[in-house]
Amino acid sequence: MKPAAWFDRRGWSDVIIGVPYVWAIAFVLLPICIIAALSFAVPVMNSPPYEFPRAWPHLSFDNYHRLLADSIYVRSFGVSLLNASIATVLCLVIGYPMALGLTRVSKAANRLLLMLIVLPFWTSFLLRVYAWIGLMGNNSWFNRLLTRLYNLVVPQAWHLGSIQIMYTNFAVIFVVVYSYLPFMILPLYANLEKLDRTLDEAAMDLGARPYRVFLDVTLPLSLPGIIAGGLLVFIPAAGELVIPGLVGNMSDPMIGAVISEEFGLNHDWPMAAAISVALLVVLVLPLMAYTRFQSRADAGGRA
Repeated sequence: MKPAAWFDRRGWSDVIIGVPYVWAIAFVLLPICIIAALSFAVPVMNSPPYEFPRAWPHLSFDNYHRLLADSIYVRSFGVSLLNASIATVLCLVIGYPMALGLTRVSKAANRLLLMLIVLPFWTSFLLRVYAWIGLMGNNSWFNRLLTRLYNLVVPQAWHLGSIQIMYTNFAVIFVVVYSYLPFMILPLYANLEKLDRTLDEAAMDLGARPYRVFLDVTLPLSLPGIIAGGLLVFIPAAGELVIPGLVGNMSDPMIGAVISEEFGLNHDWPMAAAISVALLVVLVLPLMAYTRFQSRADAGGRA
């Protein structure tokens, strides 16, 4: 066999297929292993600010014990998961009708609406967040409008001069929904676009009302898109750092801010690594559930 014989069509095919695996190992699996190993270290006043116990392979589980025992970390996890869950549900409530509407309009309107949905990504993420900071300030027209609407529907004794929006969990959820809404709309649209319209027509021919057609036909068939969009919103929202840091209440931080503080201000890299591993485990569980659901759906479809 000649040395150059390897570089045939199959050889190049193996190289192309192997590149994603090499990338995943080098830039995904290896960093995760490093962080996981670092979580069993102990902090020291050196550079780098950690060391492993000398009695190897006896590892230190102090970081994980602190993670479970300290109410600050537990509360930060709770706040992060709660905010991410609320934002995901709101994105679904807002995004589902928009995605369904995209499948019901003409091709020209469809292209225009898709461009408008993707258009915010053409501008800086920070610039968009700062724009909402200006809108949510106490003296902004947006705040004054919300205050007037609020004062119209509540008794006079509860009237407010302005609504405190900035530096609250409401502001965090509001900006997260705005920022991640396209990640919900696009997977839903891709799923709904592939559905067979004749199923809806057959259900209506059999006497089903439109809302029953939606509940019994469209909604169940769109579950893969709902789950995919939910994961694309929930996972980054749970570990969000920039939005809570700019518009949130830092006295009640999300877990991303806690990790950043442990790494940067406190120089406690092992603790920050332990929190990161715990967050990774929490976020991987819904991803595994989705993978299992998708594999079962694919198996049922093939059957």
